[in-house]
Amino acid sequence: MAPVISARSVWKLFGAHPEKYLRTMPENHSFDDIRADGYIAGVKDVSVDVSQGEMLVIMGLSGSGKSTLVRCFSRLHDITSGTIEVDGQDIMSLAEKDLIELRRSKMGMVFQSFGLLPHRTVLENVAFPLEMRGQDKYTRRERALEVVRLVGLEGREDYFPRELSGGQQQRVGIARSLAIEPDIWFLDEPFSALDPLIRREMQDEFLRLQEMLGKTIVFITHDFDEALRLADRIAIMKDGAIEQCDTPDAIVMSPATEYVRKFTEDIDKARVVHARGLSRPVNGMTLEGNAVDAKATIQDLARQLVNETREAIPVADKSGKVIGVMHRSEALDLLLGAG
Repeated sequence: MAPVISARSVWKLFGAHPEKYLRTMPENHSFDDIRADGYIAGVKDVSVDVSQGEMLVIMGLSGSGKSTLVRCFSRLHDITSGTIEVDGQDIMSLAEKDLIELRRSKMGMVFQSFGLLPHRTVLENVAFPLEMRGQDKYTRRERALEVVRLVGLEGREDYFPRELSGGQQQRVGIARSLAIEPDIWFLDEPFSALDPLIRREMQDEFLRLQEMLGKTIVFITHDFDEALRLADRIAIMKDGAIEQCDTPDAIVMSPATEYVRKFTEDIDKARVVHARGLSRPVNGMTLEGNAVDAKATIQDLARQLVNETREAIPVADKSGKVIGVMHRSEALDLLLGAG
């Protein structure tokens, strides 16, 4: 299946004449070399695909390029070089009206700046994209009320943004994005202003919606625990480039660079790595007994692993089909520390 978003060799340089500079820039010029020449590499030679129904989490320190990359995906930034396709369509070739229609029909966006309309109430802000779609007043009100309840703002429907806290304003932005049920969601640290309980509930809601609706989500965070909880894959960025893009299990077990290793060094691997992440091909082995759930973490399986007598433990997907075999000794090493 073709990816929903496909980026190839994407550069986004900020400076006086970025296209001309990029054509003459020496090969393997570093981020610091580019900056010394008077330019900033917001995105540096990035190639990445996002599949249908996938939640790709992009993370990195402030200034790493994660927000710039997502703005390139939606063409809020025009790229300096490379290609970005959405559903096979080169978005850089779209006329302005076609780009607006693409965003309106396919994309939901929640960025760090709330972008609320100050003269409209919470309910009117949430219903605004539905109004732009031409939905009738009753239909958009019912949908807006539904998502206002979802994000915990019931009772504040008639408040104006100035009457809300920062966290409440962020929830209005999230609700507005949810209202249109887009094919693709772009979320730039959408939960950063929320208290821990609401943040956890919103994470749960996005996981539920992803499972139920199969939407494609590109989610930015600086919180590695949040990334590990939400992501199908994590892309870790540094100086505009992607250091590693892989599953949470693979990033924790096999960091590709020293920079990625520093992100993972304090993580309790047993809490993150799933049975799927330790499974190996069956290769004709005779397997006995019940299989474990591929999505269960090693921590979830701790008691069973300690009491288990089998060395080779079958691993099954949600349909019950065996997809591999996990070795008990390897799982115990992860759980208890290699002896």
